[in-house]
Amino acid sequence: MTDPIRVVLVDDQSLFRAGIRMVVDSQPDLEVVGEASDGREGIDVVRATRPDVVLMDVRMPVMDGLTATAEILREAQPPRVVVLTTFDLDEAAARAIQRGASGFLLKDSEPEALLSAVRTVHAGSAVIAASATRELFAHIAQSGSTEPVPASYADLTEREREIFALAAEGLSNAEIAEREFLSEATVKTHISRILTKLSLRDRVQLVVFAYQHGLV
Repeated sequence: MTDPIRVVLVDDQSLFRAGIRMVVDSQPDLEVVGEASDGREGIDVVRATRPDVVLMDVRMPVMDGLTATAEILREAQPPRVVVLTTFDLDEAAARAIQRGASGFLLKDSEPEALLSAVRTVHAGSAVIAASATRELFAHIAQSGSTEPVPASYADLTEREREIFALAAEGLSNAEIAEREFLSEATVKTHISRILTKLSLRDRVQLVVFAYQHGLV
């Protein structure tokens, strides 16, 4: 039997943390190993417990989730961080994703969605709400400026750029495969090569990259 996925909760609402702990600990493959009520305490708990996944509130006293996320992700072997927010077009959540968070979840998400998110990021897929991430960054891009396109983008083949554009729109591998008349395995290979060439961790980061550089 494999070890359970170790989770840390960082939120200033004790009742909310208690509810999340109950949901997470009800699963045989998940375990809450620590809690914190602000970002500063969260960093200390993460360093003490070395979790696999951190569920991080955005707005907290002492230190907010954005600052804490950035510091946690500078650790030698950082956990995956999922940002928790109360509304879907939260610019603070967007900034956390830009700094390396694996995505965001609404705090009123169904328990099943939260559990799936923890398992997804732990598995390394980190495709949490890629379509929602697209909507978030599309909203922010309306008022923000873009950055120059890195030279690494020129390394993509024409086909890879086509796949990149579809993934940036939030399409899944299955949806891209159907649209482009490819197998899902082929799409997965293309996505893997794109991420490698652009030094991106996952598809959420691909969406962020596309919006940061005006490629959508």
